[in-house]
Amino acid sequence: MSNSDRLPIRYNPQEFQTQQPIKRHHTARYYANRVRESFTTRVTKILCAIFLSLLLVAGIISFILWLSLSPHRPRFHMIEFTVPGLAQPSRFEKTRITFNVTARNSNQHIGIYYDSMVGSVFYKEKKIGSTPSLHPFYQEPKTTTIVYGTLGAATLTVNRNRWKEFMGDRKQGTLVFRLDITSVIRFKVSTWESKHHKVHVKCDVAVGPDGSILPAWKNKKCPIYFS
Repeated sequence: MSNSDRLPIRYNPQEFQTQQPIKRHHTARYYANRVRESFTTRVTKILCAIFLSLLLVAGIISFILWLSLSPHRPRFHMIEFTVPGLAQPSRFEKTRITFNVTARNSNQHIGIYYDSMVGSVFYKEKKIGSTPSLHPFYQEPKTTTIVYGTLGAATLTVNRNRWKEFMGDRKQGTLVFRLDITSVIRFKVSTWESKHHKVHVKCDVAVGPDGSILPAWKNKKCPIYFS
């Protein structure tokens, strides 16, 4: 077929250009719903932000109160411990032990009630005597109390054999004892009082041949735990 037999085709380049998107017309109800949804979303975000802010402030206040009101354990330090009879090896019947310990309440706003306090002395893990140290008392915040006691013939169980042990260690230059202090305490904040806690204080201490505390053991901090 020749070219003269073909039908002529009209070519218009503009028809192949990208057509414009069809504009959609929304109703007034559609726009009202969009506005309502947008307003609800904004209000929800504002309320969430306010709630989170209040929660953060409450958390910070609670943390500060906890730091200021959380009770700290009392602190005990060995100040003095003497066994004067060691200087007189032949007079074990008149053995006497004296001790002096400080109890520090480091709390700023919390007081401590001590309902009872007993001091016991151990030598080589064997108890050789005990005595009441202080009557019940109340310790104000940021104060220090001296805990003292004396164990004599009536409260010590030192026989001749035990005294020989003392003398044997005395020749070595050092005798190591342990002072245990037990007490029942309560913490007090304003008008509130905590439950009773049994406290145990363990103070290792060494004395020289003359029965006096060695310098390295003086003012030593004593471990403490509750039960």
